[in-house]
Amino acid sequence: MSGTGLLVLAAALVLTAVAAWWLRTRDGRLRAAADATEEDGVGPTAVLEGLGVRPGDADLTVVQFSTAFCGPCRTTRARLEHLRGTRPGLAYVHVDAESHLDAVRELDVRRTPTLFWLDRQGRLLGRSSGAPRPEDLTALVDAHTGARA
Repeated sequence: MSGTGLLVLAAALVLTAVAAWWLRTRDGRLRAAADATEEDGVGPTAVLEGLGVRPGDADLTVVQFSTAFCGPCRTTRARLEHLRGTRPGLAYVHVDAESHLDAVRELDVRRTPTLFWLDRQGRLLGRSSGAPRPEDLTALVDAHTGARA
């Protein structure tokens, strides 16, 4: 192999490692919600309420967009259903992304699982893409439901 070929291979490996590290650090992390409304006055909260989400029923409502073939989606769903059973201030809503493509487009859901976090007043607290770590998920739920782990 020539020197140029080795240099290209080394650069590709370094770029791949950096990209993998960057994606791993962002996976499942809660991102604060931008206070965005679209031109017609419809924002993310209105789209979610159109799917039957009722944030006024709980201190924290978590809406999960997932697909049938997504392994991390099943794990995240099981964790959230367990937390819902042990934290009375938590509501969990599962949305099949394949059945609600218009909402997926409007909310810019690009991967599954994608979670939307709403407070009792219906304000979007944030969103996360990818499977959150169990300890991060529990800490976030406890912070917003007033529960102590």
